[in-house]
Amino acid sequence: MLATLTDFAFAPSRRRLRLCCAWASYAAILILGSVPGARADLGQLASGLVLHSAAYAIITYGLLTGMRGPLRRRALLAVLTVAAMGALDEYVQSFFPYRHAAVGDWLVDCSAASLSALAQLAWLPARAR
Repeated sequence: MLATLTDFAFAPSRRRLRLCCAWASYAAILILGSVPGARADLGQLASGLVLHSAAYAIITYGLLTGMRGPLRRRALLAVLTVAAMGALDEYVQSFFPYRHAAVGDWLVDCSAASLSALAQLAWLPARAR
């Protein structure tokens, strides 16, 4: 099991799969966030801060390791993409009466993406670069 997870997380042959998983995760965030009561149910398990941080840090990892090119360029593109994703997520939330957009949530998304990208720049194994 650990070998399978390591293969998915780091193998160059799984690059496209990680990129697709990042976009699928974002789609799930948008869809599940639009279901009435779903966010309130998730709020019982973890705070919004934890949910936003974890989700967008993982998406950043998927984007960064799924793209091709120099590592610093991928890191910058991943952070900018997640910033746009977070802004769109908050914008979509503003259309639902049971949800509200919050700049603070978007800032958490951007911070999580930045920290995730910095951690990857520092610690990503050489074979995954």
